[in-house]
Amino acid sequence: MEAKSSNQIKEESNDSNYDRKAEIKAFDDSKTGVKGLVDSGVKKIPRMFLSGIDITENVASDSNLSIPVIDLQDIHNNPALHNEVVTKIRSACQEWGFFQVINHGIPISVMDQMIDGIRRFHEQDTDVRKQFYSRDLKKTILYNSNTSLYLDKFANWRDSLGCSMAPNPPKPENLPTVFR
Repeated sequence: MEAKSSNQIKEESNDSNYDRKAEIKAFDDSKTGVKGLVDSGVKKIPRMFLSGIDITENVASDSNLSIPVIDLQDIHNNPALHNEVVTKIRSACQEWGFFQVINHGIPISVMDQMIDGIRRFHEQDTDVRKQFYSRDLKKTILYNSNTSLYLDKFANWRDSLGCSMAPNPPKPENLPTVFR
C-alpha cells in the first residue's frame, strides 16, 4: 500500500470526477471488506478511507494520556460501587469512546480462544467469509466492514464480525465453523 501526505490527499479531494458513492458501493458489493483489499494486493488506500488529516502531526510524543480502566471487582456486592462503575463507564464513553475492563471474570484462556477464532475466521477463504457478510443488523451473525459505511464521511480501515447472544443465542451449527 502507498502512504500519502496530507497535501496529496487535499489535492485529490478537489477531483470533481471522484464518485464516493460508487466507490463505497463497489467495495460493499465485493463482500470481502478490508481483508479483501489487502488480499488483492492493493497498492493505494482507496479514497473512501482517507480523511485528509495527517495524524502524524497530531500525535504528542510526550503525552500522558492513558486509556480509562474500569474495574468490575465486587460490583454485584456493593450498590454504591455499582453506581460508581456505571458513572465511570459513561464518562469513558463520552470522553474517550472506549475503555479497558478488568476483573470481569472471563478467564484469559476463553478470551484467547475467542481472539484465535476471530483470527481464523478472517484468514479463511474469501468465499466462506462472504456467506456471513451483511448489512442487516437483525442478523444473529454479522460480518461487514464499517456498520455505518454509507453514512460516515470516511470509512474506517477495519472489518467486523459480531454475534448477537441475547435474547436468543445462535445455535452452534449456525456459527462459522472456525469459531464454534
